[in-house]
Amino acid sequence: MTQEAAPLDMDPFDGSRMGLLDHLAELRNRMIWIVGALLFGVLASVFFVEPVIAFITSPVDEKLIAIGPTDTIFVFFKVMFVMGVIVAMPVLVYQIVAFIAPGLYPHEKRALFLLLPGVMVLFFGGAAFANFVMLPVAVGFLQNFLGDVIDQEWTVDRYVGFFTRIVFWIGVAFETPLVIAFLARIGLVSGPRLLGMWRQAIVIISVVAAMITPTIDPINMTIVMLPLISLFFLGVGLAYLLYKPRAPRDYDEMDWGGDE
Repeated sequence: MTQEAAPLDMDPFDGSRMGLLDHLAELRNRMIWIVGALLFGVLASVFFVEPVIAFITSPVDEKLIAIGPTDTIFVFFKVMFVMGVIVAMPVLVYQIVAFIAPGLYPHEKRALFLLLPGVMVLFFGGAAFANFVMLPVAVGFLQNFLGDVIDQEWTVDRYVGFFTRIVFWIGVAFETPLVIAFLARIGLVSGPRLLGMWRQAIVIISVVAAMITPTIDPINMTIVMLPLISLFFLGVGLAYLLYKPRAPRDYDEMDWGGDE
């Protein structure tokens, strides 16, 4: 009988399946790269920790205090580790994506790898937004809240933890358009469907903004909400442009060698 043609979207180089030991070996290699990148990033950050601490604490009017003998050492290593993760982030993201890529179709792989630069750009854009726009307003509000009856003295370890949490989660939230774009490219969501859910999306964004915002005032919550809403609608626009119907996943069950 005539040999049946393979689907156009099948990867000709993925004809063989990886066994469990192969997957574990692949995971080990990826982890070696990740650990090596983290070590390099942490060691490269040692000489810049003190200026970075001075920079991130600059919005606070008063000098921060340490109430324990090891607080400053803990803060030093915490900031050094966070800086190491930032330096190593391109390698971390690439290794994670490269590990999951063999389970995707070729067009899904292409979309994922093309989005990698955008992941870094949007994360650092969100971190910059949190640092330069949101935190100065939030810190000013928190320092003046009940300032007439309470003398506030913030500790450096609590403030650094507060700063890193806010910056990290704002950076993650800014990835929304790329997540939507990738899901649309692999056929899980579409532009019209997302646009029809805009009311629910705004409610979810409001909840997320309330969780991220460190203060209870509506001004800071609005500062967080507006860019997140804009990013959601940007993702909807990308979904309209990039949507591709999802291919069935039963190809692996079929024999492409033809009938005897």
